[in-house]
Amino acid sequence: MFRANMRVYVLLLIVFYLPVRSFSVMAADLSQSADEALVAQKPNLSAGPALHVLIDKFVQNRHADYARLASPLSDDAEFLRRIFLDLTGRIPTIEQTRGFLNDQRPDKRAVLVDQLLNSPEYARFVSQRLDVMLMQRMNKKYFNVSTWEEYLRTSVAENKPLDQLVREILSADGSDKAHQAKARFYLARSGEVNELTRDISRIFLGADLTCAQCHDHPEVADWKQDHYYGISAFLIRSFVFTDKKKKQTVFAEKAEGEVKFESVFEVRDKTSKGPETTLPAVFDSKKISEPTFKKGEEYKVKPAKDVRPIPKYSRRAQLGNAITRENRRFARTMANRLWAMLLGRGIVHPLDADHSDNPPSHPELLDVLTDQLMAHQYDLKWYLREIVLSKTYQRSSANELFEDKTANDLSDAQFTHALMKPLNPEQYAWAVMEATGLAEVHRNSLKTKLSEATLRKNLLGYERQFVSLFGGVPGEPVKEFEATADQILYLSNDQRIQVILPARPGNLADRLMKIPADQTAKLAEELYLSVLTRSPLPSEKQEVTTLLAGKKGSDRAVVVTDLIWALLMSSEFRFNH
Repeated sequence: MFRANMRVYVLLLIVFYLPVRSFSVMAADLSQSADEALVAQKPNLSAGPALHVLIDKFVQNRHADYARLASPLSDDAEFLRRIFLDLTGRIPTIEQTRGFLNDQRPDKRAVLVDQLLNSPEYARFVSQRLDVMLMQRMNKKYFNVSTWEEYLRTSVAENKPLDQLVREILSADGSDKAHQAKARFYLARSGEVNELTRDISRIFLGADLTCAQCHDHPEVADWKQDHYYGISAFLIRSFVFTDKKKKQTVFAEKAEGEVKFESVFEVRDKTSKGPETTLPAVFDSKKISEPTFKKGEEYKVKPAKDVRPIPKYSRRAQLGNAITRENRRFARTMANRLWAMLLGRGIVHPLDADHSDNPPSHPELLDVLTDQLMAHQYDLKWYLREIVLSKTYQRSSANELFEDKTANDLSDAQFTHALMKPLNPEQYAWAVMEATGLAEVHRNSLKTKLSEATLRKNLLGYERQFVSLFGGVPGEPVKEFEATADQILYLSNDQRIQVILPARPGNLADRLMKIPADQTAKLAEELYLSVLTRSPLPSEKQEVTTLLAGKKGSDRAVVVTDLIWALLMSSEFRFNH
């Protein structure tokens, strides 16, 4: 590694640890005609302006000096890399990069967005984002995880309404083997009521109610103990049951059982009147009453040894509707989570801290996003499309070039510029495989059998390596980016990385080695477009020329390989910007 030039090695170690800066060159704003073309792409389902127009209006109106503070729109190269990573989980091929940069159509950004949203890669990647949101990379339990992954992928490919998807998951018990995957949300958590209560409130309702389990939340006046147990009451009768004859595990339910709770503060003060109970309810929504049955008639299938009980009335079956149909908070939380997925930060931030003491940065905008998501029947593809067509999403990250801006002026919460987002493990894996040409080698080898599914099957091992190293602790929410020694050692020395760098037919190093030695500017262009999705700066071209000067044969091959590795290790590559 870096045998040819230690200076490159030392330089890249410094770059890897330096705070991330914007690497894109400032671009002029899109022309008015291009902006009008973006607006015209999607017919409005209402009489008012398109959502992406409203997004820009409410973001700009929130800050009196927004016009001065805001970065211009990204140039085509910056936008291209960002939109590919956000919608497909990979960087574009060099052919796709050249094609887009040479495209002179004023509406080419909207055209590209629609192409990506209708690609099989979009369905795969967005389903992975939903998987991480719902399951936090939990380990396999009770059945093959691939069936769950395929369920999510198919749902996204069909553009299943997001509220419908959530209702299916929350109503599933796993008894139907053909659709058992839907029950993974419950089964992977072993049906543990407190864990489910916390995750349901956090993921779907934007409220981390952990501290409300034992008492009203000590720091958030909005969150009460009975909010926690109102959700818990939907689940208190449920449990994991394994049918030994069928060799099948399901999330079963009894006909009886109530939550009981009392504040630990009252117990200590000796003012408690004894345990309380509550019917199922989602926050302050109406409590859900249930039918009564004569004693002994509560079951379709009565409890018995090794027999799964089936009650006539299921509390848990009411949960999906109560979450998605009977309270606006679900739509608000999903609107905020999807916004954060693309913009790098929620309008309510942190995402699970939606309460009156932590107001949204743009309350009018969040209301509009919530209203529109509901009005468009939780159309995931439509919603993501509107966000990425906005100027707010398309801003450059190059804000620091304005010397008259202060840190306070450029608060991330103002969305005056694109935020740096560390690549998630899947993005990082596929970006590396695309940049080095490994993905192209496998595309060529598959020939007529090539598809998104067959390519991923061939390269799944590489993806899993990155997930295992960069995916965090299974079962815990994703944390902020932090490079670890293990990650650096893997990227620097692991043979599974080093082996894909040298030239082999069809990969990047092979293409670079075929460029004549006296055309280093062309080599630099091919290198930077392939790895960083942009042309090199004059200083970068000169650096490549200097490093390759006088190098022939194997010495030149070593320098070429080191140059590829150097760009892969840069902060510019590691982040979506």
